[in-house]
Amino acid sequence: MSRRLAAALRPAAAIGCALAAMAIALALLGASPLAVAADLADGAFGNWIAFTDTLARATPLVFCGLAVAVAFHGALWNIGADGQLVVGALAAGALGPALAGAPHTLAIVAIIGAGGLAGALWGGLAGWLRARRNVNEVISTIMLNFIAAQLLSWAVHGPLMEPSGAFPASRKIAAAARLHLYFAPTRLNLAMLFAVALAAVCELGLFRTVPGFELRALGRNRRASAFFGLPIARLTVGAMALSGALAGCGGAVQISAITHRLYETISPGWGYEAIAVALVARLSPLGVVPAALLFGALDNGSQAMQRADGVPAQLVYVVQALVIIVMLAFDAAAGGGWRELLEGGAPDRPDATAETCDA
Repeated sequence: MSRRLAAALRPAAAIGCALAAMAIALALLGASPLAVAADLADGAFGNWIAFTDTLARATPLVFCGLAVAVAFHGALWNIGADGQLVVGALAAGALGPALAGAPHTLAIVAIIGAGGLAGALWGGLAGWLRARRNVNEVISTIMLNFIAAQLLSWAVHGPLMEPSGAFPASRKIAAAARLHLYFAPTRLNLAMLFAVALAAVCELGLFRTVPGFELRALGRNRRASAFFGLPIARLTVGAMALSGALAGCGGAVQISAITHRLYETISPGWGYEAIAVALVARLSPLGVVPAALLFGALDNGSQAMQRADGVPAQLVYVVQALVIIVMLAFDAAAGGGWRELLEGGAPDRPDATAETCDA
């Protein structure tokens, strides 16, 4: 129990150590750490609009964080959530203008479903390459990220470009396919609740269903899973497809709720940032929600911090990197390293796999 408690407290301790290190650096540079922290917090939560903007920035991180967490539970290193989000957005942006006149609920289901399906195909392709051709998924997902970015660039400069041809952007999606915004001029919308509900579904699926158990067993030991008759290839492809679908839904939601059209830079790197989100959450789907909110607050507050204190907004990326480094250092000191981090503090002992398979 004490070991599990220590593992649960490590993210908070890592965040505290990272912030302490940055406070020392700011003090050495002549800035007031307290003033910088106050301005960062004010920019993220200082008023209703700032708070809802933080929620809007955190929402795609929840979708991508869930995608990363699901894949990592199966020891599948999905570095392609960004590309999967992009193809999900691309599918949603292509379908959206054609949904004029459709019932609102049906249009929303169609546009999010299209994004999820596109992401699933993109992630499933990497899973198929891993299962059937033994292609390392780190390499394939990174390469697919570049392909997705180029497909988006081609689309907004070509077949999906808005009619005037003046800007590299697509036409706006139909009004029926847009998630409503509430309390204008804020960006509050139902996508945020959808992301939280999806996190709860992933939590139940991973820890309360047979496929979830099989995926976690695969992550513990691929050889033992094969010995006990688990369908390794099917699990690999299915996990990567599900991971891609989650990220693809994030891209579709961004189109439906926020931008309403495709842009060449639809993602500022959410898929990569989501890796840090998932690791801070220790791969807990429910833990992804507060972790994404933390990173969304850092992103949103960084602009106010830069305006008020002259501190570069890129400082938040340094904090994010320090959090991961400190977490890894804590896990290595505890004797677990990457294995313990990815298994949420699971004991690293020879009979761990056997206990998993006997459960």
